Amino acid sequence: MKTRRVYVCTECGAKSHQWQGQCAGCGAWNSLTEHAEAKPAAGAPGRRPSAETLLAENRPAPLAELRQGRAVAYSSGLDALDEVLGKGFVPGGVVLLAGEPGIGKSTLLLQLVGNLARTGRSAVYVSAEESLGQIRGRAERLGLLSPDLLAMATTRAEDALAALAQGHAPDLMVVDSVQTLSSEAVDGLPGSVSQVRAVSTALVEQAKRCGTTLVLVGHVTKEGQIAGPKLLEHMVDTVLSLEGDRQHLFRMLRVMKNRFGPAHEILLFHMTGAGMEVVGDPSTFFLQDRDPGLSGAALCMAVSGQRPFAVEVQALVTKTFLAIPRRTALGFDANRLHLLLAVMEKKLRLNLGGVDIYAKIGGGMKLADPALDAAIVAAVLSSFYDRALPEGAVTWGEIDLNGQIRPVASHDIRLKQAARLGYAPVLHPGEVKNIAVLQTRLFGRGKEGGS
Repeated sequence: MKTRRVYVCTECGAKSHQWQGQCAGCGAWNSLTEHAEAKPAAGAPGRRPSAETLLAENRPAPLAELRQGRAVAYSSGLDALDEVLGKGFVPGGVVLLAGEPGIGKSTLLLQLVGNLARTGRSAVYVSAEESLGQIRGRAERLGLLSPDLLAMATTRAEDALAALAQGHAPDLMVVDSVQTLSSEAVDGLPGSVSQVRAVSTALVEQAKRCGTTLVLVGHVTKEGQIAGPKLLEHMVDTVLSLEGDRQHLFRMLRVMKNRFGPAHEILLFHMTGAGMEVVGDPSTFFLQDRDPGLSGAALCMAVSGQRPFAVEVQALVTKTFLAIPRRTALGFDANRLHLLLAVMEKKLRLNLGGVDIYAKIGGGMKLADPALDAAIVAAVLSSFYDRALPEGAVTWGEIDLNGQIRPVASHDIRLKQAARLGYAPVLHPGEVKNIAVLQTRLFGRGKEGGS
């Protein structure tokens, strides 16, 4: 067995094959000392370190040999939320929940903390926006008060980190919100890029170190984007968005990113005096009190994630008294309405220059599903002709610039849901090839083979 000379850092133990003034591992100066190390003889097979040894030395290790099992998720207290998240809360997982002010983020999270406290798990609600008296008042109103429900009111990140100390770290910690906490180690006001980056980094590292599920509440900008550096969304494991119109009673929880389960899922809540209640079957929730005998309304089988639900697209076509006709869209991109109207004017030879056109999605919904195109066209035609669509008619499909109706994602899911709800006729890309055929099938105008 031969020997070779290596240099070992007295501070961190890092090894180097040549002497250097500064340790590459810890940055200490003049800390490398010379040592003799046994070297296998030439031609003798060397023994490869085990995966556990490599992992302990923070070196690349073969994944197939690792014996570490995945952390076992635990229930959040809401079965529907567990399904959306994958299997529930994952120890060491970090969740970012964003939403507009007053949308119900604090109410929902306090319910989750209260539910976990009742099951015997430890949970802490950290608020930098409300006092303990305000939190207690909401918990009492929601019927969540219990001896195991813990809360903390502070604006110092160091206080929240102290609650995550190893040995007595809770199973779940909610921080409401990350933009209102500040760290003494960083200059800047709370909410600044430097403060948000420092606070979130420290909390995420500590939570993963002690195996606590961390839920960070994030603010949103006027444009609806999550405030703060984009790094915040990359650091966390799951990004949730709580959406809805504060004038309506429903709230939609949308999964934007999820490392532990499916993304782009949605969960529908109904805001009540007792808090947020899950809507069991959202498939027809947005069709309440709908009158199918009115013109200017069309049903669309929309899909968000893997959840199909029927929404009503409404349109109003009325004579204009303006030099430039008005075009208004609520719940979807207004540019989509302009594009579809241009296609209708050219392909259906309709004169829409003398009318104002307003379109919206019923119930205050906001959707970006391209399958809405066919329903928008059907609703505009219904109002233009002042004729109601068949009572059970439902349609979906993307419309291109040539007026062709193209297939969309999750077609089979939409078709099965339409059959389950008993809708007919079902007008989808496999049934109608362009908007001229759609017009003929609904109103008997034009030619079936038109384009």
